[in-house]
Amino acid sequence: MLGWFRRPMQLLRCPLSLRPRSGEQVPPLTAQVARASNPGGTTAIWVRDRLDGLWCDEDFADWYPRDGRPGLSPAQLATVCVLQFLLGLSDRQAAEAVRCRIDFKYAMAMELDDPGFHHSVLADFRDRLAGDGRADRLLDLALARLKEAGLVRERTTQRTDSTHVLAAVRDLTRLELITEAVRAALEEVAGISPHLLDELVEEDWGLRYGRPVRLGKNPTKPKTRFLATGNDAVRLLEHLYQHGTDRTSGPHVQALRQITVQNYHRDAAGHLRWRTAETESGPGLPPSSRAIVSPYDTSAHKVTVSGPLKSNPTRQHRQNEGFARDDFHIDYDRRQVTCPQGQVSQGWHGPYPTSSPTAAPLIVARFTKSQCRPCPARTQCTSTADSTRTVGFPPRELRDLQLRVRTEQQTPEWKTRYAVRSGVEGTVNEFAHGHGMRRCRYRGQGKAHIQHVLTAIAVNIERLSGLPPAEEAQTPRQPTAFQNYLDQREIPRPKSWRTLGS
Repeated sequence: MLGWFRRPMQLLRCPLSLRPRSGEQVPPLTAQVARASNPGGTTAIWVRDRLDGLWCDEDFADWYPRDGRPGLSPAQLATVCVLQFLLGLSDRQAAEAVRCRIDFKYAMAMELDDPGFHHSVLADFRDRLAGDGRADRLLDLALARLKEAGLVRERTTQRTDSTHVLAAVRDLTRLELITEAVRAALEEVAGISPHLLDELVEEDWGLRYGRPVRLGKNPTKPKTRFLATGNDAVRLLEHLYQHGTDRTSGPHVQALRQITVQNYHRDAAGHLRWRTAETESGPGLPPSSRAIVSPYDTSAHKVTVSGPLKSNPTRQHRQNEGFARDDFHIDYDRRQVTCPQGQVSQGWHGPYPTSSPTAAPLIVARFTKSQCRPCPARTQCTSTADSTRTVGFPPRELRDLQLRVRTEQQTPEWKTRYAVRSGVEGTVNEFAHGHGMRRCRYRGQGKAHIQHVLTAIAVNIERLSGLPPAEEAQTPRQPTAFQNYLDQREIPRPKSWRTLGS
């Protein structure tokens, strides 16, 4: 049955059906060799011995049609995916492990001479996971199996981190963004219709777009790069328009068109110009909520950040006695502050930058000695007899935001929502440093969610088995479609991204 998957093109010929295999046991020879070669056991062996493989084929019965060519066991593929993320393997490495590693064969109850499957099968299985909440159901099934094995007990509400990943993108400068957008569009065209690039791509294009772009914050000759990259983007878009392929082009070409408009404009003479924040010399930049920050995920924006805001830092508020800053009425239009006793400030200074780079600028309002000394409530404002009261506060926009957030933090709804986030630093550290969760393998929120689910199952397996994950050598990255195009036409390209910033 496994021989059907030797060639990846056969996956598209007809739909696959599921033939459940119930009560499958590890072949005697596989068990004997696995025990002899791994007397201390491995995580894969632990999965089979302690959890009986985590899943069975019946768990995936509604994922496949009833009629069609028999497919691989989904329970086996799900187990491989978990072991893959636990050990940090690529699809090719995971398929090779199934073919060569005895403990993998033991975990999936395979014969020693079983050739395994093609690595593209794993991508197809993840595509099935992406629909109808199947990834979450896979996690629920794994947790249920751990509970049945007596490894997980019912406890109080578990805490979690962010509910989803916004985008699988790297933080790019504007020059890096437009350069990477051109490269992504070239990759897309080279993979679909490479002949369209024959009349367009010049030798210097291979040097500029032959590798992923990393220029840093201070590249050499930035103005020259701005105009050169913008002209390349316009030439590419106009070339595709002339050949009638712009409307039928893929998402990367469409993203390039939007990113070009977002970062360039034409002056009165028709020359291409780089957009700046100033509006005197031309149109300014679009709002950050509408700006595209990646050519690969155009939905990365419009984010609402929710988190606790520190309380009022004044001494009166900390000690809960006297007049705190919120007891003063601030009139931004008249640049005046009125105290609880009706006195109006005589000085308004700032806003001043603070010593901390993350702190908001501060406006300071001052009251005079003639106002503070005769005041009957002076002891509730100042600590000494000769001192006068000064009130520090942020500008109007930040002040209104602080008041609104602090009011929301006192509501039961906000406390319930934040309770699932509080105190997850240890788990976040393990995911980030132990399993590379700061870097997403795939593009798009759906596939990123699958990575999170499989990694979560892998972390549970790793913790419960008590065995550290083995380290596997990383295979070199294969050339991309545009890089193959450049090589076929003997157009030079940089071999490392570090040569791009020189």
